[in-house]
Amino acid sequence: MDINYTNDATEKWVHIEDVAEHLNISLDTARAWLKDGKLPAYKVGKRYKFKLSEIDAWVMADKMAEQAKETDDG
Repeated sequence: MDINYTNDATEKWVHIEDVAEHLNISLDTARAWLKDGKLPAYKVGKRYKFKLSEIDAWVMADKMAEQAKETDDG
């Protein structure tokens, strides 16, 4: 049986420590953002799991919103 997976299906799930390293932020900051509901995350049992592609999209969306605000204010 041949199954074709998309990149999303084969993307590795990571832990919050990996997110902090990926974003070059402290683990405490990552945990605070998670607690505030800012980071896109999935709870699996007692732990949270993340996809770095979703983290990157979240960062880019925030950056674009910030640029749009600067354009509106300027």
